[in-house]
Amino acid sequence: MSTEKGTSDGRRPASAGVGANLARALENCDISVIYQDPGGSVVWTRGVSPAWNSGGVAAGSRDGDFLPEDEAERLWKLKETVLADGVSRTAQISVPDASGARWFNIWVDADCTDSGAIRGLLTTAVETTEQRRREQTLRTLLREVSHRSKNLLSIIQSIATQTGRYSGGIDSFLVRFRGRIQSLASSQDLVTSSNWRGARLQELVAGQVARYCADPQRNIRLEGENPYFNPNAALHIGLALHELAVNSVSYGVLAAGDGSVTISTERDSGGQGMSDLVLIWSEASASDPDVLKEKRFGSVALERVVPASLGGSASLAFGPVELGYRLTIPAHNFESD
Repeated sequence: MSTEKGTSDGRRPASAGVGANLARALENCDISVIYQDPGGSVVWTRGVSPAWNSGGVAAGSRDGDFLPEDEAERLWKLKETVLADGVSRTAQISVPDASGARWFNIWVDADCTDSGAIRGLLTTAVETTEQRRREQTLRTLLREVSHRSKNLLSIIQSIATQTGRYSGGIDSFLVRFRGRIQSLASSQDLVTSSNWRGARLQELVAGQVARYCADPQRNIRLEGENPYFNPNAALHIGLALHELAVNSVSYGVLAAGDGSVTISTERDSGGQGMSDLVLIWSEASASDPDVLKEKRFGSVALERVVPASLGGSASLAFGPVELGYRLTIPAHNFESD
């Protein structure tokens, strides 16, 4: 039976309980310590992770008793090198777990006598699983950001090309191009705020059309579903709504301030399983159709760029009393409530 001597004032010495407290501190920091004799048998341990062996690491056991066979073999070769020259070594090992692999950084040090003889091996392991998972998540996010950035740059390049093709001069180009870039930025804000999930139709209408209206409640009529578009669809549909709104406020019913446009949705199964969505913009025609066609108010974007990006189709109709736009959006671009 062991005893502890007290100080003259009855207090326990400062060293009392250090071993237990140190073991607790190691556990709190996910640090495992294993001491082995030169033959590889465990002499004592502190704070060993349960991932290594749910039953614990018993005295007298060897690496193969508490680690996967391949990792135990690799680690013991490292330890043999340390036993041979006394120089510390480091390694990384992984241990299978129900939630996936758990990772550890390993330090192997030789415990030497005063004469330099090696009497044991001290292995220290620090779990780095969460750090590796965060790094993996960050790499995935960076790849996603890179992919989306390239897509966005492609959209901007296409917009610049089409805008330049149908602009009469640099001033006209800059006005139209800036408006379209602002449209993309507005839709991109919605996509970003949703953690890259996308945006709802009503949100896109509010960001792309309502800002051109004197009284959005009166100038915009929304009918039908309010689908959730994926990021790519949100950007392109936002661009289409922008083109339609700019045209309407320049030449259509929104120019007067008291007119209204109707934005509606309907289903079109086409006999192909999940039904596609048809987005419809309709308004009374306030100008000569020939004038509107001549202005080409983004008709290339509306009839070619946007539908091609969605894998759908579109039609733009200039009637004597009505202007109509129909955009067929395949089902893979959106989710319904």
